[in-house]
Amino acid sequence: MQEQSSLLVANAAKFQKWFNVTVKESTEVVAIDRAAKKITARDVNNGQESVHPYDYLVLSPGGHAIRPPLPGADLPGIFVVKTIPDANAIKAWITEKGAKSAVVVGGGFIGLEVLENLVHRGLKCSLVEMLPQVMPPYDPEVVEPVHDRLRAAGVELHLGDGVSGFEAGPAGSAALLAVKTQSGKTHAADLVVLAIGVRPETTLARQAGLELGSRGGIKVDERMRTSDSAIFAVGDVAEVKDFVTGEQTLIPLAGPANRQGRIVADVISGNEPSRFRGSQGTSVVGLFGLTLAATGASEKTLRRLGRTFRKVYLHINNHAGYYPGAKQIDIKLLFDPTDGRVLGMQAVGEEGVEKRVDVVAMAIQKGGTVFDLEEAELCYAPQYGSAKDPVNMVGMVAANVLRNQHPLTSWDELDLQALTADPGCVLVDVREPPELDKVGKVESAVNMPLSSLRQQLAKLQDKDKKYYVYCQVGLRGYIATRQFLQAGFDAVNVSGGYKSFQQQLQEQQRPAKL
Repeated sequence: MQEQSSLLVANAAKFQKWFNVTVKESTEVVAIDRAAKKITARDVNNGQESVHPYDYLVLSPGGHAIRPPLPGADLPGIFVVKTIPDANAIKAWITEKGAKSAVVVGGGFIGLEVLENLVHRGLKCSLVEMLPQVMPPYDPEVVEPVHDRLRAAGVELHLGDGVSGFEAGPAGSAALLAVKTQSGKTHAADLVVLAIGVRPETTLARQAGLELGSRGGIKVDERMRTSDSAIFAVGDVAEVKDFVTGEQTLIPLAGPANRQGRIVADVISGNEPSRFRGSQGTSVVGLFGLTLAATGASEKTLRRLGRTFRKVYLHINNHAGYYPGAKQIDIKLLFDPTDGRVLGMQAVGEEGVEKRVDVVAMAIQKGGTVFDLEEAELCYAPQYGSAKDPVNMVGMVAANVLRNQHPLTSWDELDLQALTADPGCVLVDVREPPELDKVGKVESAVNMPLSSLRQQLAKLQDKDKKYYVYCQVGLRGYIATRQFLQAGFDAVNVSGGYKSFQQQLQEQQRPAKL
């Protein structure tokens, strides 16, 4: 955005003119008297206090950016980002100090967006993340393309290493600050941005005796009422139900917050049937031309809860491959093996990512299954999609598994060392030989190109062995597996092919949390 004013979509005068709502700017509510149904407000400029009665009270204080109690965390040049003034303070520091380098602590939504903007400002940037991956809500193999894109943009990644403290740059140092990590390393920087998350701002609620939930937010019902029927809570501060898992959770996202606000307005105005269904955490982030999006539960979440699930990987073009400009989308779909109900999806790519996740988000909210995805009727023209859209394709792959029409496994379910040592198992690569030389290969695999597979199968006698089949992204592996099965062999396709193998391998090589 070229103008800061573009970020301000409303002002006090507009609210007064359009809705007859009085907005008291620069005013902080400091107390709630539930018995008298009154709030006490303080003018932040002159300290003057005033008391205001209410029939209903809506709490929407949001969350506060976490500034950890680490040595040196309050040094000049160390920032958090929540408001426009926070961003302005960073810009001013860069200009005034001639900053040339930055360390961003935390690889979530805010951290990545800050990184991209600092790189565009010409700063040399490093990212320090305590976990072994960026975007912790996502599964690790899904974010490997994000790691690659960050490195390609010149960002130094320090994963699996938490911050232990901060110091001012030593006299004569070229950098203004030094970031100390738990591994004993020191990273020099002219500014530091702390982007390690937000906590719900519950100070008022606690002081008023409102009930808090297990995750630290304000406990609300499906109409966003708190433990006081005259007080509602919405947005980052409200603890809500996870639509997929049924857990209580905090979802600091704008979409759910806006829907919650509408529901509260309905309830207060007498439209009682309005209810909040819960949230599935549908999210998207873009950086350096890459889009990462997700909806529903991740594999990490399902494993933590002990939920049974199946998963499939798909690497597919965003639109018809023959039409110029097609870009690949990497998709991971999680579903219930008993009925095919969709539990979650994550996707990453350059084009068409978010619209596929949006479709699956709606399917999840309606209790949809992989069979619904394979039958979904979506827009098609070659410049926009394919006759079998990526949503259809990932549904078809999963549906084939549930119908027992296509045996499928994934790389993380295979022990390659044990498989290689087992004389009853064969790993088969059905790509063409030039691809192996260009892209890479699994050393223990036997190359049986799909172009000549039928002829090779006619000569193959080892029907007592099990064949694990893969290609580059999965499609040819599927076709080859069908040929193996039709010829009477025991075969299974490895989901996502060699591309998923590369992502899994990269993920396994990341440092564990210190």
